Amino acid sequence: MGTLKKYALPIMMLAVFETIAITLWLTKGNIFYLFNFSYIGCSIALGIFLFIREYKHARRIVQLLVGLYMLVYLGLICRENMQIEGFWYYLFSGVFEAATIHYAVAKIFGPLLFGRGWCGYACWTAMVLDFLPWKTPSAPRRKFGWIRYVAFTASLLFVVALFLARVANIEKIMFRAFIVGNILYYAAGILLAFALKDNRAFCKYVCPVTVFLKPMSYYSLMRIKCDKDKCISCGKCRRVCPMDVDVTDNSRKRENGTECILCMECVRNCPKQAL
Repeated sequence: MGTLKKYALPIMMLAVFETIAITLWLTKGNIFYLFNFSYIGCSIALGIFLFIREYKHARRIVQLLVGLYMLVYLGLICRENMQIEGFWYYLFSGVFEAATIHYAVAKIFGPLLFGRGWCGYACWTAMVLDFLPWKTPSAPRRKFGWIRYVAFTASLLFVVALFLARVANIEKIMFRAFIVGNILYYAAGILLAFALKDNRAFCKYVCPVTVFLKPMSYYSLMRIKCDKDKCISCGKCRRVCPMDVDVTDNSRKRENGTECILCMECVRNCPKQAL
């Protein structure tokens, strides 16, 4: 019974994704969804299992398993635009598949359960940025967050313009937009990381997807909580947090609370196991 309780979280996450996989398979009549969400669920469950077993690179394994699958297989091989432009494209086309399903599960409704876990475990942009040397920010957070709303609006206007202009071969354009978009994201992310000495600068200031993620993450069921009786206020959790979150405050209004990517660095480094 103790073992089952210990591994309840990976079992629960696997069950959630299997439920999604089976539901979409049966309702959409496409076995791809069974494979797709089963694979993602198994990858996430494996990562959580390895974290519980105190394996140092547990999260990185999930990032590579899920990030490369979505970037290389879904994006480059299947030619699906999984960026935010792809979401707008399928949404305006009235098609509930590909990017629209991905966004609904990972970035719109999913965060009500697992917050911004997408950013910590599945994002193929962050997958690369997290290999850069600045794991924790070396300077106070900048007030550049407004840039994400500019990027969000630009992505929307780009797709709206394509539809209004009745552009031919729009699917080919969306695939090219996926490739160019990824190149721009990686370039911006790496340049910002070097300039600000912060691997996650792109996530904090530029990424348009966070416009969806932040409000939903506020109500997330899965949150890092602090046991005040154990906490000695050493500040180590804040120093190792890549997103500048004050995890010692259990309020939903804690500083940068909707920025938490559930990377568990605070939990791993807490000297008193208070988190």
